[in-house]
Amino acid sequence: MKLIIQIPCYNEAETLAQALAELPRDVTGFDVVEWLIVDDGSTDATSEIAREQGVDHVVRHKMNLGLARAFMTGLEACIRNGADVIVNTDADNQYEAGDIPKLVEPILDGRAELVVGARPIEQIAHFSPIKKLLQRLGSAVVRMVSRTDIPDAPSGFRAISRSAAMQLNVFNSYTYTLETIIQAGHKGIPVTSVPIRTNADLRPSRLVRSIPSYVRRSIVTIARIFMTYKPAPFFGIPGLISFTIGFVLGIRFLSFYIAGEGAGHIQSVILASLLMGSGFFLVIIGLMADLISVNRKLLEKLDWKIALLNEEVREQRRGVTVADDELDAQKQPPVVTTRPVRIGQPAGSQQQ
Repeated sequence: MKLIIQIPCYNEAETLAQALAELPRDVTGFDVVEWLIVDDGSTDATSEIAREQGVDHVVRHKMNLGLARAFMTGLEACIRNGADVIVNTDADNQYEAGDIPKLVEPILDGRAELVVGARPIEQIAHFSPIKKLLQRLGSAVVRMVSRTDIPDAPSGFRAISRSAAMQLNVFNSYTYTLETIIQAGHKGIPVTSVPIRTNADLRPSRLVRSIPSYVRRSIVTIARIFMTYKPAPFFGIPGLISFTIGFVLGIRFLSFYIAGEGAGHIQSVILASLLMGSGFFLVIIGLMADLISVNRKLLEKLDWKIALLNEEVREQRRGVTVADDELDAQKQPPVVTTRPVRIGQPAGSQQQ
């Protein structure tokens, strides 16, 4: 069994060495533990420090592509390098590396394929009240959409089995945390959570540059989650509400018209038409988006099956290569080592 611990990095030269110093090289249940760094287009010495600290694999983006893309690049690299389980953590040493055995335990026991570390949010001093509120809100949305019970969905400290990693796809360029849990829930990947510890803050968060920016991005992320994974209710419910209000206004106008007072309520007809038309189109958009969502799920499933087939082909080729090597070794003539014998001297009386 091989465990690879991956760290997405962007200009982490100041904190990376400390984070790496905390990572384990031996974890119960694994024969091999390796480290992998994804350098997301850093302009400092992040890659050089990673190599100096003995990192086994360094993958580098030529330009900064964002945390979500770096995370997915890491998963792909870990799979290529034969990881059975992948642990993702941060370069700022936010998470306590000593909790990695606790994080991977549900996967080793067969109880889950994705394990999310739940931080003690209320006890983290450098989290502002607004950030704590948004953390709770984001987790609540994820629980509702994914039908999972994860108390700290935005946590980046997580363990992922090889099978689960091959099925995950991230479309959001901002962060991967919420979307991967939702995908796991929709794809039937067992997900669980374990309590973990955190360390002191070494640097300001890269994702939270300002509270207004964080609020705006969080709202957009949550809205996109609903649009992507719950398109029918996202568009259909507002559409039905709009259509119903317009229909009621239309009935109201008809009652005035029958009573001979319709001339003074033309505005109601216009508003009713707009609301009913808008509601109808929103419902149609919801149905079309739902069909597109079904098609996306089928493509993701097909992509996963192709990946599994490629894995089987590689394993078969590896087996054939090993068998050929063993056969070639059997065909080789035995190696005979002799020492020179002087002429006229018996072989048994050679000088040593």
